[in-house]
Amino acid sequence: MINTNKIKKMNYQYFFAASSIALTLCSSSAYAVDGQWYTGSLVSPSGAEAHAGLLGVEPYYSYTQPIGRFGPDGTSHPQHPRQQTFSNSTMWKYGITDHLSIQAHTVVNYGWERGQGHSSGPKFGDFPVDMVWRFIDPDPKKYIPAFNLFAGVYFPTGDYNKLQNKQDSNGTGAYVFRMAITEQSTYVVNGNHALRLRTWGWFRHALASTHLEDVTSYGTGTGFHGRGRPGMSGQSGFSLEYGLNQSWVLAMDLARDWANGSRVWGTDGHGKHVDRIAASNGDWQIAPAVEYSWTPRFGVIVGSAIYYAGHNTGVKVSPQFAVNMVY
Repeated sequence: MINTNKIKKMNYQYFFAASSIALTLCSSSAYAVDGQWYTGSLVSPSGAEAHAGLLGVEPYYSYTQPIGRFGPDGTSHPQHPRQQTFSNSTMWKYGITDHLSIQAHTVVNYGWERGQGHSSGPKFGDFPVDMVWRFIDPDPKKYIPAFNLFAGVYFPTGDYNKLQNKQDSNGTGAYVFRMAITEQSTYVVNGNHALRLRTWGWFRHALASTHLEDVTSYGTGTGFHGRGRPGMSGQSGFSLEYGLNQSWVLAMDLARDWANGSRVWGTDGHGKHVDRIAASNGDWQIAPAVEYSWTPRFGVIVGSAIYYAGHNTGVKVSPQFAVNMVY
């Protein structure tokens, strides 16, 4: 068994140690180098497009393999059977002005689990649309980073109600507001290598509850009638991208996810009143990756997200790759 207090202590030690290393590197380095090409790391959100009229398209492909589960106290346990998922998430971003962009993600999932069947075909998830405003432009010579503000809504396009089985669950049925603030700065280290640092924080909150009937993504069963509302959630983290040369970059994300439990109320198939709030959950993930760009506007990234600590969530490994294209 894993000592929970030790895990938490180690998590925060890793986070602050990595942050200290990044700040030390940045504080002792020269201003940003020109000409480095990036695709962006696996987890960190990118800011507004650099110029009006640019269209960015970045499809991500990932496979998620659970290898266990973290209990309420953070201890890890074996998990059988295991829920597996193949996903495509494509980011679409368009520069309306030099400082304002609109961004959307299309998400398609296919899941399966032994004894629980397969999805009845590829399933669309909820559809987030955000406005992205770069409210501070970077000035590398003065060590001023770029700051971006995100604000948007998840539209409830994923299946969540009257499901054939739980594999078809891909949404919440609720409109969810989300916002984020991001920071990005680039420096020169070790003589002539670019080091890009990003930090960010996301916050999400449901705008209203949704009607639930029968088998739903909220864990209800046949005969249930009532309503549900997802809990608040968020993410914070930082990424480092180190340029080996103009085309090749080593990337790493470290992020913390958290979510309050969703609430469900109504009557079940036996006429019994139900009013419950699910347990909260959280995780820590690290995502090392390698980027390769053959032009300033086209590149690929390959890596894996590894969920190495948390509570009430899966111990997961998620290898993935993406293609970054800017037109």
